[in-house]
Amino acid sequence: MPLPAAFHLDLAPDRNAQQQASGALRNAILTGQLPPGTRLSEQEIADSIGLSRQPVREAFLRLAGEGLLEIRPQRGTFVSKITVEEVLAVRFVREAVEADLIRIACTQPDPAAIAQLRALLDLQAKAASPAAFMPLDEAFHRQIAELAGRARAWDHLQKLKSQMDRVRFLQLQEFSIPTLIAQHSAMVDAIEARAPDRAEAEIRKHLRLIEADLAQIEAEYPDYFTQSPNHDTAKGRAE
Repeated sequence: MPLPAAFHLDLAPDRNAQQQASGALRNAILTGQLPPGTRLSEQEIADSIGLSRQPVREAFLRLAGEGLLEIRPQRGTFVSKITVEEVLAVRFVREAVEADLIRIACTQPDPAAIAQLRALLDLQAKAASPAAFMPLDEAFHRQIAELAGRARAWDHLQKLKSQMDRVRFLQLQEFSIPTLIAQHSAMVDAIEARAPDRAEAEIRKHLRLIEADLAQIEAEYPDYFTQSPNHDTAKGRAE
């Protein structure tokens, strides 16, 4: 599949060239602007964003490490399909980490941080599209990690969860954003009330939505997915 005719990348000017290229490409893949199977050319990408080929090559290698690109010797670089097994594994890790983070956050519910979380809820309610909602969702979960004093834990999660984020974007095309906002609100209420058991239950329920919806998302977007050999999609899913 060639590069889409209307393809455009938005660069973040406050980053170095490699970070600009990888960030813009990552966002284009996560939001489906570059669908699975798209063949990417270093020169085409470099020309489209006004960078040299070197930072684009480095970006390709970085995104291949995240599982977003597949580099095939003598054939080219392609946007990878979403691996169901990887999504399930990352969701499992993310739930374990974020359950601990929110419990810690409940022990130190700083009023200013609570206000920031509620401000993010207001912005989420005003988001006009999944593309507008996703960065606000990311900011919300990161804010909980910062409230817990564990921002680095969130940074490590960011390096793991690219495949899960692709599914989350597809999920937002088909399912209710207000449901997610209501769950976020319940988490903030639990943190403010210093109720760690309730907060943990809320975030576990929230992160398990992706598994509940995964079969339907696969059915809606069959060309986006692949499965590892011998993988049973029923294994590892939350009960």
